[in-house]
Amino acid sequence: MKLLSKFWDKLEEILIILSLSLMTLVTFIYVVLNNLYQPFLDLADYFESLKSILEPIGIFIMTMAMEMTWSVALTKLFFGMLIFLGASYGVRTAGHIGIDVLVKKFSKTGQRNISIIACLLCLFYAALIAYASLEWIQAMFVADVGAEDLNTFNIKVWEIGLIIPIGYTLIFFRFIEILIRLFRGQQTDLGLADEASDALKLNEEHKE
Repeated sequence: MKLLSKFWDKLEEILIILSLSLMTLVTFIYVVLNNLYQPFLDLADYFESLKSILEPIGIFIMTMAMEMTWSVALTKLFFGMLIFLGASYGVRTAGHIGIDVLVKKFSKTGQRNISIIACLLCLFYAALIAYASLEWIQAMFVADVGAEDLNTFNIKVWEIGLIIPIGYTLIFFRFIEILIRLFRGQQTDLGLADEASDALKLNEEHKE
């Protein structure tokens, strides 16, 4: 079980890193190509003797840039993956901000009970969105609609939309893990980030 949990954690991290890396790489290449062809064309006009060499290079780079109409759509796809996978990762690593000023005024038992109710609500919400998105994906699958600007890769709208139920399913299971720990008494809250506490710690460190 621990091995499966570690594999799941690593896979989640790898997919997040891969999404961020590919998004950055595609954007970088597109920006470089869009700014690289003009210097070659300018140099070709300035150096007549090298025009036959520099101009074709500039035109080739410009053509490549013009053909990358899919780059923005692909970047949005990777960004969407980053958002939904990152949401699940945030639940696991206490990356989401918690507003628990009132909750902390209760006893440990009260905090635990409130957290259980909050966790159940989060589970309901995650399950609801995952189910609703699956219905939408089914409709898109039947319609067989191609994704705009991604025809080059033959990507369909329903294939892009899969990240929503996958992401919320991962979030669902992350909250299941939290709920189990709450019932076992291993924690008394949802394990969210405490910005106020972090700010106070930073302020104390700064004073020192």
